[in-house]
Amino acid sequence: MDMLNAAERFAALGHESRLDIFRLLVEAGPDGIHAGAIGERLALPAATLSFHLAHLVRVGLIRGRRDGRFIRYSADFDGIDDLIAFLTRNCCAGAVCLPQTAACDTVAKRRAALGTAQGDSE
Repeated sequence: MDMLNAAERFAALGHESRLDIFRLLVEAGPDGIHAGAIGERLALPAATLSFHLAHLVRVGLIRGRRDGRFIRYSADFDGIDDLIAFLTRNCCAGAVCLPQTAACDTVAKRRAALGTAQGDSE
């Protein structure tokens, strides 16, 4: 991820309504939520919601997919993973300063840890 792409994603999350939408979609998981349900849960008018959803899609934080007559939105977890890796890359000159991210400060490490954790539960 480059600096411009990261800055666009952070700027998108800098708006209260977009941050609410994003957090709701992260909580919903990979299945996501229909646009109408997002609007109802967050009390956003359809036109306003559409504007914010389009912005979040454009910067790569969420995805929309057709589900019958509706569009179901979900968080783009790969995009989120890339953003977290960008933010924490080379943190504190390599010293362990963020205990919760120390084991997973790159996309490859997080995915490896996730695979290990899933393998342990099987």
